[in-house]
Amino acid sequence: MVGHRCQKLKWFLLISCLSLISCLSLIFGQVGLGQQAEPAGDSRTPDAVVDATTLTGKVMCGYQGWFSCPDDGGQLGWTHWARTTRRPFGPGNVTVDLWPDIRELSPQERFRTRFNHSDGRPAEVYSSANEKTIGRHFRWMRDYGIDGVFMQRFANGLDSPRLKAQKDKVLFHAHDAASKTGRVLAVMYDLSGLRRGQVARISDDWKQLKRDGITHGGRYLNHRGKPLVAVWGVGFSDDREYSLAECAELIDALKADGCAVMLGVPSWWREQKRDAVADASLHQILEKADVLSPWTIGRYRSPQEASLHANRVWKPDLDWCVQHEIDFLPVVFPGFSWKNLHGGELDAIPRLKGKFLWTQMIAAKRSGAKMIYVAMFDEVDEGTAIFKCSNDPPVGENVSFLTYEGLPTDYYLRLTGEGGRMLRGQIPDDGPLLMSVPTPSIRPPK
Repeated sequence: MVGHRCQKLKWFLLISCLSLISCLSLIFGQVGLGQQAEPAGDSRTPDAVVDATTLTGKVMCGYQGWFSCPDDGGQLGWTHWARTTRRPFGPGNVTVDLWPDIRELSPQERFRTRFNHSDGRPAEVYSSANEKTIGRHFRWMRDYGIDGVFMQRFANGLDSPRLKAQKDKVLFHAHDAASKTGRVLAVMYDLSGLRRGQVARISDDWKQLKRDGITHGGRYLNHRGKPLVAVWGVGFSDDREYSLAECAELIDALKADGCAVMLGVPSWWREQKRDAVADASLHQILEKADVLSPWTIGRYRSPQEASLHANRVWKPDLDWCVQHEIDFLPVVFPGFSWKNLHGGELDAIPRLKGKFLWTQMIAAKRSGAKMIYVAMFDEVDEGTAIFKCSNDPPVGENVSFLTYEGLPTDYYLRLTGEGGRMLRGQIPDDGPLLMSVPTPSIRPPK
């Protein structure tokens, strides 16, 4: 009996070694940087549960969750897909520059558009209100080692019952998905579009979310021992109607309610120039925060400019934050394009097959950052998405979309996960750009 077990053990070890050699041969022998491979969503640690007690050591993504389709039950038409939401979503009525890869989605998750692919197939998209799709997105986060998301909650839509119902549905589906996948989430209120006197509504909304159970279940992100609530849009110089005084009152109200507060601020908040207001009260207000996160989208346009920005702006920003006992969360992004949304050039800030994003992650780590915010998970409107996007977008007259330049559609998910490992010191910050690893096939829809 013992001899039989030993023989089985020998065969098991031999087969395991041969399998390992075969896998290494695939990775290093067949595919190099930039070659095509299909996504599989494989996970190194499928049962890992992210620590929800701190933002430190995490790579978090922004999650818009704002895409609607006419038949998804929300009665919002083609919101954030099309310019005119009640008209058919097709050529001439589009606001996105990237097309989602929907091959893993089940038939119940797909919504047909008036666009067509090069082979004549009707092009399809998804709805953010679909619980199954949100669950799929969170499984991707788990599979690729992404810690969690800041759920975007635009405060200017909270007075519309229909919009608020949609926001609530998406948020609580995400809450359930985080629980099932071991990810974390936190609410990020965006102040954009608010008028004077309307900032106070956020405090009331947060109280309602708490009553509804958003902080229950162990997956809501805490920081410094308190639930973390982010407020984006404090101190910008783009003629916002709400005041800094209103922002200060909101921060005080959230802190009085037992929250840690993160503020999304302009890139040049410290020097109070360019995108930041020059106001003597700004720094006093920012000192109330537990975390500061300067917005960087469009502030640099190449890897070289990103590295310069980190040295000239992030490092002194972080020194200021350390002096004031505030944590610093730099924002990185994979590229930028909003031709179909606002006109201009397609691929305005090129991704360079991941080099642009990877350079920023290295720069953030070397600047001393202990946390990173990737904008965004699902932002196809402005071409900053890192989730699975198609290399086979719709075609036609006056139809133009970006692709992932032939990279696997899961490449930026992988790269973001690797950024988390680098941030935590699990891999060096001077390593090469992530290779494209071949994977056998995409997962069948569930």
